[in-house]
Amino acid sequence: MSDAYLILADGTVFAGRSIGAKGKALGETVFTTGMTGYVETLTDPSYYGQIVTQTFPLIGNYGVMTRDFESKKSWVRGYIVRELCDNPSNFRCEGTLDDFLKQQGIIGICGIDTRALTKKLREAGVMNGMIISGKTAQDFKPDSQLLEQIKSYAIVDAVKIVNTDEGKDLTPGFESDRSDKKPAKKVVLFDFGAKANIQRELEKRGCNVKVVPYNTPAQTVLAMAPDGIMLSNGPGDPAENVGVIEEIRKLCEYGKIPVFGICLGHQMLALARGAKTSKLKYGHRGGNHPVKDTGTGRVYITSQNHGYAVEPASLPDFARLSFVNVNDETCEGVDYTDIPAFSVQFHPEACGGPHDTNFLFDRFLKMMEENHAS
Repeated sequence: MSDAYLILADGTVFAGRSIGAKGKALGETVFTTGMTGYVETLTDPSYYGQIVTQTFPLIGNYGVMTRDFESKKSWVRGYIVRELCDNPSNFRCEGTLDDFLKQQGIIGICGIDTRALTKKLREAGVMNGMIISGKTAQDFKPDSQLLEQIKSYAIVDAVKIVNTDEGKDLTPGFESDRSDKKPAKKVVLFDFGAKANIQRELEKRGCNVKVVPYNTPAQTVLAMAPDGIMLSNGPGDPAENVGVIEEIRKLCEYGKIPVFGICLGHQMLALARGAKTSKLKYGHRGGNHPVKDTGTGRVYITSQNHGYAVEPASLPDFARLSFVNVNDETCEGVDYTDIPAFSVQFHPEACGGPHDTNFLFDRFLKMMEENHAS
């Protein structure tokens, strides 16, 4: 392995070894605490524009398997691990993580003190960084010009970049209902950078899913006469998506179709209803985040991946805070009392795990059934 360096915007330099592709990678440096699920992390569109640090010390031990992909490619800008396993062992393994990173053109670094890096990001907050590897790294000399380049990086047009040009149907479409006793519930899934497992969970429950692009007009969705609307996860600042938020507002004004929002979808639904969002110091990323149900007091362990949050104090009177983060008391869910809609900041479709809040998909299905019966 050749030399590689991670340079943070504050001038801190970590020296390590190159993994994946060679060259330069500039992005927002974040960390995720997941002990497993690195394949899902690498293929989650929500990580667009970010250099991802895995806090778990050994990554790549079970290789890469395409069936676990959350999208067709990797969206991360760079990848940081303490130790990379180059000899994976798993009956489903289709190749090594290093080979996958090379195929995807992802520049990475290993052999650095990821605990020290994580501690810095927790104390100082998320900051931009750059990974330099290969021949470029041989002449590496950080200077003011390079640091200015790193500091000036910003994630923009994230949803637009990760989105498909047209709806991607994995199911036959609305034209053909399932042939079981109950007609399939027709769900429109807005693709803001949707993880594939959201669609899988809906289909598992007999739903007929129609995936539509992020900028689909409300009028077009209403013309499809769906039983429910799913607002997916996605990357970037939710407030940047002004046009999308306006279309969600129109769907809410119609107020007759159940709506379920996850992560970015949760944030944009709140913005459409008059609430505000703000950026967190270092975000929530990983599979071990506790959230409390405000109604029952029960705590669930959840998977999360977000850098922004809805401000609880900004919620309107017709919105109820349904879940809060146990660690920092940030908003983790909202129920709307004036329309059939609810949303959560965490990922109930999490794969791999935890599955504690998977029941929320059943709640969405029940909401559609009750709405259809009324």
